[in-house]
Amino acid sequence: MEQTPHILIIDDDREIRDLLSKFLERNQMRVTSVRDGREARRVWGQGHYHLIVLDLMLPGESGLDLARWLRSQANVPIIMLTAMNEETDRIIGLELGADDYVTKPFNPRELLARIRAVLRRVSESQEQGSSETREILFAGWRLELARRRLLNPDGAEISLTGGEYDLLLALLERPNRVLTRDMLLDLLRGRQAGPFDRAIDVAVSRLRRKLEDDGRNAQLIKTVRGGGYVLAADVERR
Repeated sequence: MEQTPHILIIDDDREIRDLLSKFLERNQMRVTSVRDGREARRVWGQGHYHLIVLDLMLPGESGLDLARWLRSQANVPIIMLTAMNEETDRIIGLELGADDYVTKPFNPRELLARIRAVLRRVSESQEQGSSETREILFAGWRLELARRRLLNPDGAEISLTGGEYDLLLALLERPNRVLTRDMLLDLLRGRQAGPFDRAIDVAVSRLRRKLEDDGRNAQLIKTVRGGGYVLAADVERR
């Protein structure tokens, strides 16, 4: 990215905040760090953030509630910090639109790699939006690349998180082709998730709901038993 990435860290552990702030700043990133939701809301309007690192276990307002508020404010990418055994919170966080997660304890280099991967995906999707193809049409739906907007057959805009947009675009670029979970992990997260990661299934389920595609009888994004997923629609680029 041409602009120095501005990262907002929200974590009540001062040692983690200080460690990450210094580490990310040494790696050419600008950092603002706060301890809870109240401070996060205060600094939100004071800067433009390219990515948020959010701890789910916050004092007062929970990280999940704060994630909901952040999602209502902007489509900024979110990487969650979770406890090793908090799978339920992790899945709920992904359903709220988080782009990735890192379990505690973690190596700062791993978090840096995840941050760079998410920022790279956002940058690449923005570049695709400025290319010759302006929009993709499928089954009456329209995805506007430059504005990263999804319009339903009635012309109403359907809000997408960054992860949902990336997943839909990956499927649209490979219509009527089976994409395994490993292939989707490669495309969306650079193979940084474990082989039993449920993030892809969660993301597909969430996207199906946005597309009004009943998961039990899906017509657009079909599940291939033992294989993965396929976008079963003709695609037109304009």
